[in-house]
Formats: sequence, C-alpha cells, structure tokens
Amino acid sequence: MPETLSLFDIAGRMAHHAGTRQSIVARNVANADTPGYTAMTMPRFSEIYGEGGAPLRQTRPEHLSAADAQSARAQPAVAEASPNGNSVSVEQQMLQAIDASREHGRALAIYRHGLTVMRSALGRS
Repeated sequence: MPETLSLFDIAGRMAHHAGTRQSIVARNVANADTPGYTAMTMPRFSEIYGEGGAPLRQTRPEHLSAADAQSARAQPAVAEASPNGNSVSVEQQMLQAIDASREHGRALAIYRHGLTVMRSALGRS
C-alpha cells in the first residue's frame, strides 16, 4: 500500500513539473519579440526525478545516481540570438510545449491507473 501512495505523489509531482515547464514555454513565446530576452528552459521530469524526493535506485554501479541528475530550476536555453539579442526560437518552444503536454498526460495516466488498481483491490469497479 505505501508503494501505491508514493505513486500518487510521484504522479502529482510530475504533473506539477509539466505545468511549470508549460508556463516557462508560455513566457518564452510571449517574449519572442522582446529585444534582449533570453529564453529559459527546464529539464524533463525524468532527468531530475529523485532530487528532493525518493532517491534513485542503482542496481548497477554504472547507473546514474541522484547526484548526477540535473537541477530542476529553469536555466537559460542554448540558442543562437537574433540581431536584437532575443534567443527565443518559436519552433523549439512549440516542441517543448508538446513535450510538456505529453509529460502531463503521462502523469494523469499514471494517476488514473493507480486509482484503478486501488478500486480493484477494494473490490469496487
């Protein structure tokens, strides 16, 4: 049972992370024409999972540890700046928006599946 409840916690953190990524993308697109604006980006949830939460499990020494994971904070995106100093690539932002949407959908699917398993365990359909 505790594993199931941590599943809900992870799904909630994943959904929150996807929402934060989406707001960063929205801010970047809103400032696409702002001179000197630097686009921001945030790593995917799978890249930062384990920081501040459940530790990553290493089954072999060559696996990444939590110390190897990237920071969850927004970071400047690596992109070539336009002549006015703006580094927003609308195409890249649209791809990041799609990725964040998929991440959010995945979190909801995990949450729904957890509810289905709990209902089955309780004998309810």
